Amino acid sequence: MMDLTRVNAYMERVSRSEHETFKPVGSKLKVGLDLGTAYIVLVVLDEENNPIACEKRAANVLKDGVVVDYSGSLRIVRELKAKLEERLGVELTNCAIAMPAGTESSVRTHQYVAEGAGFEVTNVLDEPSAANSIYQIDDGVVVDIGGGTTGLAILKGGKVVQIEDEPTGGTHVTLVLAGNYHIPFDEAEKIKQDYSRHREILPVVKAVLEKMASIVKRYVDPNEVDTIYLCGGTCCLTGIEGIFEKETGIHTVKPADPFLVTPAGIAMNCII
Repeated sequence: MMDLTRVNAYMERVSRSEHETFKPVGSKLKVGLDLGTAYIVLVVLDEENNPIACEKRAANVLKDGVVVDYSGSLRIVRELKAKLEERLGVELTNCAIAMPAGTESSVRTHQYVAEGAGFEVTNVLDEPSAANSIYQIDDGVVVDIGGGTTGLAILKGGKVVQIEDEPTGGTHVTLVLAGNYHIPFDEAEKIKQDYSRHREILPVVKAVLEKMASIVKRYVDPNEVDTIYLCGGTCCLTGIEGIFEKETGIHTVKPADPFLVTPAGIAMNCII
């Protein structure tokens, strides 16, 4: 089982590192680059995996985990890297990257973006496995719901035995909200991120969340898996875990702040 208290405390510090720069232990720094459909995130950890600094930017340069705007991606990563280097007073050299499961063919493009921004890519992994670097579960399913895809990793005995990914994510939730309220996409995105409106919008987007849960249900046997662990920006929706639990029949948990779990886990896997 995941130690929720430990995870919540760790992620609270990762969140604080967006606005507060922590003093690192040692001189070597690890960087995780998460090229997401909705956000690009850079997380910096020290050599003992303590959160040091973080920067993120809303972006529309990827589709379903694949880079569709190379120059836009490169510009954002360069700017985020420069902001972090200014905060830290050192050059950031090594980074790890991660892909949604099933998009391995786009590894090279992700790598080009990182290298173009001045990083050396020292590790490449899948997103749910990166998240499990934070969760540290031996048995269960890690489900990473980003802007474009719902990905999952089934773990047994601490090892990933199956990885799946399908194109339904937070962007689809925003589109449903935009259609329901007859508002522009960007305005719907703001409503989705407003925690005070989650109770209001949950019935509106319930069908999309049930579809995400059905993706997991298709691959997971309730007789073999006892817990689903959620992460990713879309999982910030209040009540999503209840919908997953009802749809799959499997106990579902998420940390207090699931958004930065995957980029922090990517950083943990940076080889320095």
